[in-house]
Amino acid sequence: MNFWFRKNLGDAMLAGESLRKIEELFESQYGKTDCPKEAAVFIRHESEGRLHCEVEAYFSPDSIAVAKRVDADPCARPTLDGLSLLTGSEDSWRVLFP
Repeated sequence: MNFWFRKNLGDAMLAGESLRKIEELFESQYGKTDCPKEAAVFIRHESEGRLHCEVEAYFSPDSIAVAKRVDADPCARPTLDGLSLLTGSEDSWRVLFP
């Protein structure tokens, strides 16, 4: 079974450094261009009724090397609602969410 991975980056106002770190790790692992279409990191701002939202990063199964470097936890594939691509190929949308 191909697991996705999830990392809570905390308050959206303070998540910028963590997001940059994930992008740098991803680019060092897969390169800035021509990365595999199956490797991508997505993010979503989630509030669950709270005043402030938190940023969740979702790593595709082929991004396991990066997910492990940031201690992400296994999870189910995220839903598309509010999801945006942080890093990876734009083609990953159609490959990972057919």
